Amino acid sequence: MLSRTLYTRKTKKSEGSRSQSHNADDEDCLVGLAGDLPLNICRSGGYYDGGDPHIRTPVKVASLYLREVLMSSVQVMGESGLGISEKVVLPNQGVYASKRFRNVTVSRKEFGRRVEKLVQVSKGNEYLVQVRGYLYAKRIKFVLCDYYPMGSLADLLDGTRILGHTPLDWNKRLKIILHVARAIAFIHGQCRSQDKNLQLNIHGNIKSSNVLLKMNFSACLSEYGFIQLAEEPSEDFGVWKQQSLKKTNLTEKMSQKNDIHSYGMMVLDILGGPKASTQISCILERKKEIKEGVYVFFECLVEGKGRMQAFQVLELALACVNKSHEARPSIDKILAFLGDNLCIG
Repeated sequence: MLSRTLYTRKTKKSEGSRSQSHNADDEDCLVGLAGDLPLNICRSGGYYDGGDPHIRTPVKVASLYLREVLMSSVQVMGESGLGISEKVVLPNQGVYASKRFRNVTVSRKEFGRRVEKLVQVSKGNEYLVQVRGYLYAKRIKFVLCDYYPMGSLADLLDGTRILGHTPLDWNKRLKIILHVARAIAFIHGQCRSQDKNLQLNIHGNIKSSNVLLKMNFSACLSEYGFIQLAEEPSEDFGVWKQQSLKKTNLTEKMSQKNDIHSYGMMVLDILGGPKASTQISCILERKKEIKEGVYVFFECLVEGKGRMQAFQVLELALACVNKSHEARPSIDKILAFLGDNLCIG
């Protein structure tokens, strides 16, 4: 839970025109992002330019500070190497999900710059979870995102496996696989950034707990670029992290081919359960038996056309987790395969 003892300083009043980014006087002010943001949380006299230096739209007076955020209702939803995911009910502002980072080593200005750049790229994409604000204080740093009551793909799969909830049928699983691929395609389609400290065409942390679901089971990928906002996570961070990646630095981990590998591991989990990612050699040896239905691999019921689709997706996932980086398909080829071979759109 958020500490209730972090606020220690009265904020100075704003003087003159300020940009939306944090500065020394704004340390405990929650910064809102995006022109249509429902949060009334930007400093008096601030401006939102939507990425266009010729368009400057005044934003409303801020009323939400760290001390008020700390008084909000908070529920822990999950934990990872990067930090803690929480459901936050802000005073008179609605419900959001927050990512509270464990150890941010960049400055306040750099943190805000990176968050705002990531938001500019992802804004409005229907397959990416939108970031709505961020806060950088001395002892707490977090971002606010849209909240999804359905929770994550990991939650849904665990509910089936552990609690005996109604399992996701094949069509819903296939829909999720496609939507996550579209999210990755959008990210990988970004131009390579000239900024050596921020790679905008890589996600960096694709896994089932970062796939959030809407009521109609459409999927959105969360935490785009978050791995570039905080200190490099510990070795055990990331359910799908390759053993060979554990001893490499962040730059080596951040690549599109590693995104593809993580996507493939996630798809294996969707198809065959949590143990599938550790049984790749066995799966490769028994592909013919799986195809013929002699060996039970798929977690959900697949029959007729669904069985053939599931097997084709399995072959796709195996290609994604190929030990050779160069042998892994690009996200464009993955989308083409899902559309052309499976006729889903």
